[in-house]
Amino acid sequence: MKAKLHIQTTLRNGLTQLGNCYFSPPFKVMNITEDKTAKQLHLMLMSSSPGILDEDEYEMRIDVIENGVLQLHTQSYQRLFNMVKGAKQTMEVHLQDNASFTYLPHPSVPHENSIFKAKNKIYLSTNCKLIWGEILTCGRKLKGEVFTFSKYHNSTELFLNNKLIIKENVLIQPLLMDPNSMGHLGGFTHQASLIIIHETIPINEFTDTIYEFLQQQIAIDFGVSTTPSNGIIVRILGYKAEQLYDCLKHIASLVATLKTDIHA
Repeated sequence: MKAKLHIQTTLRNGLTQLGNCYFSPPFKVMNITEDKTAKQLHLMLMSSSPGILDEDEYEMRIDVIENGVLQLHTQSYQRLFNMVKGAKQTMEVHLQDNASFTYLPHPSVPHENSIFKAKNKIYLSTNCKLIWGEILTCGRKLKGEVFTFSKYHNSTELFLNNKLIIKENVLIQPLLMDPNSMGHLGGFTHQASLIIIHETIPINEFTDTIYEFLQQQIAIDFGVSTTPSNGIIVRILGYKAEQLYDCLKHIASLVATLKTDIHA
């Protein structure tokens, strides 16, 4: 199935609202904003499909207007089913000046023999705020499917004023290289990454806050790095998808406790 999604935001009386929105099956977009007086718009990306199937091709684009604040939620874990030829997904995000976008999707669960390739491109303008997460599991662990998928490839490129500033490239092919081998996952079965970009965020203070929080978690390993564009990248290894998902959500919520509010 080939499916497309295009979300555009607008501002009305200083509040971010849904503007033009186009989607084709299996996609559906729902406004789940609880506080109608808040500046931030919350949208949920829903799907009538049980997951991504063989030969599926998804194209998504998100446009956040100047001074707009959008958080895009997902409905459930993203299941990648058994495949022969594979599935593809592309996502483009365009943020105008002083726009804010948060995207913390549920973990991806690649089933046995699944083949999936995703490509994300994020275009930031002046003084944009971004929180972008990704979680990959080993598969259906309780069913004995531990790294039995064929290929998972997810690349993410961030551009600031059309200049490439960050490139993430996650490629796992268990049949070609054991994910548990030295230099890879080191025995862990799940991995998560989080990118936070904010031009005025107090980097040292926030890095210490994240480090202290993650040190309190059990059965994980992690690293926290700064970026050239006044941002932070967090990478976590663990054994439980829900634990990693909760960690990313908590770290994202910590931004609001800083003196500089990401939604200011």
